[in-house]
Amino acid sequence: MKVFLIAGEASGDKLGAALMEGLISLVPDIEFRGVGGDLMGGQGLVSQFPMHELSVMGIAEVAPKYFHLKRRIREVAEAALAWQPDVIVSIDSPDFCLRVAKIVKAASDIPTVHYVAPSVWAWREGRAAKMAKHIDHVLALLPFEPPYMQAAGMTCDFVGHPVVAEPLATVDEITAFTDTYHITPDQKIMLLLPGSRMGEVTRMLPVLREVAEALSTDHPDMRFILPVAPGPVSDLIYTETEDWPTGAAPLVIDPSDKASKRAAFARADLALAASGTVSLELAANDTPMVIAYDMNWLSRKLIKRMLKIDTVTLVNLVSETRTVPEFLGENCTAAAIVPAVEALLSDPSAQKQAMSLTMKRLGRGSEAPGLRAARSVLDRK
Repeated sequence: MKVFLIAGEASGDKLGAALMEGLISLVPDIEFRGVGGDLMGGQGLVSQFPMHELSVMGIAEVAPKYFHLKRRIREVAEAALAWQPDVIVSIDSPDFCLRVAKIVKAASDIPTVHYVAPSVWAWREGRAAKMAKHIDHVLALLPFEPPYMQAAGMTCDFVGHPVVAEPLATVDEITAFTDTYHITPDQKIMLLLPGSRMGEVTRMLPVLREVAEALSTDHPDMRFILPVAPGPVSDLIYTETEDWPTGAAPLVIDPSDKASKRAAFARADLALAASGTVSLELAANDTPMVIAYDMNWLSRKLIKRMLKIDTVTLVNLVSETRTVPEFLGENCTAAAIVPAVEALLSDPSAQKQAMSLTMKRLGRGSEAPGLRAARSVLDRK
């Protein structure tokens, strides 16, 4: 069997590697080609070119590389057509992947599978109809997504979310972490999670600082921990948190120290986090949360007009509850957030139930998402 894969960023590389591992277990005589990162390389893919060339976001970043990316789209499509695989699997990165699929579909009948459904349930529902012109089948991460894809004319399987397969901290890791940083059993721990992109971190850090300062007054023994996301934001976070007052100053965890990050998520009593998939990571660790997010004025107005849902937090959406409080846009202020944190410290029970339900619905306790995705690909080739 021949499978052509395309991934454009780190999250896609992780999904692709798990899928490849699943395919290898089901079809040992299999060959892979395409574009991917180190994790996919570990499963046997020799990437056509370095994946990081595709890891660009936003008009300012894409514009200077437009002609280069356009050439790469053509090269990848031509490589797939020349090889004639049994199936093409594109993974997230729709701006690149769907353009490749368009060229392939115009010249062949090779089945096309896209891994990660567009969030048409939240905004821009027209994306599904455009995608259906070039994609035959979709692998969805969220259980409520298949009907949206099917309505647009594609087949779709919910294969589980990768968060349910992520390793959790061991007892030894938690013990080593608390011993190293002198965290006592009765100390309250709060995670501060400002995001992973430069713009959102720049906007969120001042709000997190105000919240930490306010809480440190009423909870002098509380420890604040800030695990840093990989990438250029790490330098910014180290610099910006240097002058935080002593009681509020966070313990900053280096992105390379994955064991300490796992332990911090497991040991924390609660988290204040920027909106995004981090809410699922917190739920996997049974860590209650408050969600906060801000953006520039224009983005606020545009998103507010386009948004079709009353909550952006995935735990709320998957559990069909609204137990996770969120403070977005003009409501993203310390004055609004601190009372919600205090309330959560007093009674996290409702949120704990919602997080447990979320993990169950995302596939915890079932077959690994990568293997489920592999079965779905084999059914559609």
